[in-house]
Amino acid sequence: MTRWILSRPETLTEIEQLRLKAVLANCPELDALTGRVRSFAQMLTERQGERLPQWLDAVRQDDLPSLHTLAAGIDRDRDAVIAGLTLPWNSGVVEGHVNRIKMLKRQMFGRAGFALLRKRVLLAP
Repeated sequence: MTRWILSRPETLTEIEQLRLKAVLANCPELDALTGRVRSFAQMLTERQGERLPQWLDAVRQDDLPSLHTLAAGIDRDRDAVIAGLTLPWNSGVVEGHVNRIKMLKRQMFGRAGFALLRKRVLLAP
């Protein structure tokens, strides 16, 4: 079910689409959740951060407590989330380097100090 909801509708097989439609017809809460999740996914993929305030307002009006928690978390840092959904820049490269450094540190597992970690980071390909 989760995969069906989180997948693009056009990528589902005909049988999956029929089964999902049958489940959603019998569960209005799940149908509402599916609509909100897909709307948010569209905002993410199409970089439509300007739609976020309306989405958050609509989620607050729904009777979906799990999405209320998500909306409250997003609302705490609304400007940053809107920027992330709108602007073309990201910190992916920096996060990749941080991840690589953490991996090197874990490989050493406390057996060496900062000097060796520094050399491994600077001399790594």
